[in-house]
Amino acid sequence: LLAGPAMTPIEKLPELVNANAALVRRGRHFSADLMIEVGETQYLLRIAQGRIESLRPLRINLEPWSFAIRAAAEVWARFWEPVPAPGYHDLIALLRYGRVRFEGNLQPLMANLTYLKLMLESPRSLAASREARP
Repeated sequence: LLAGPAMTPIEKLPELVNANAALVRRGRHFSADLMIEVGETQYLLRIAQGRIESLRPLRINLEPWSFAIRAAAEVWARFWEPVPAPGYHDLIALLRYGRVRFEGNLQPLMANLTYLKLMLESPRSLAASREARP
């Protein structure tokens, strides 16, 4: 049997987040549609009460979202390393060094910043488990 293409770290977010009861509990009061841009690809991420309901590539630019988090694919790759380098270790560090852009209604982003940071950091566990294999 042929395996399908490997999932990218961003595509693993629903599985990683929804399996993390503590993270879902932290975001239980947060619901939003947001856009995450990884290089040239834009994803629409639908969160309902801390659970990721859906994540899919944005079909057209006219689909609504509350806020966007945009960064180059290389920036996300460094952010998702098991132990990121200084300046790539935190969403706000990425912002401080001009590596990420926030757009749209930033109130829900800032009000739920800890949840969003932990959610976006969750793919680091994938890289850590890959490195741990012999």
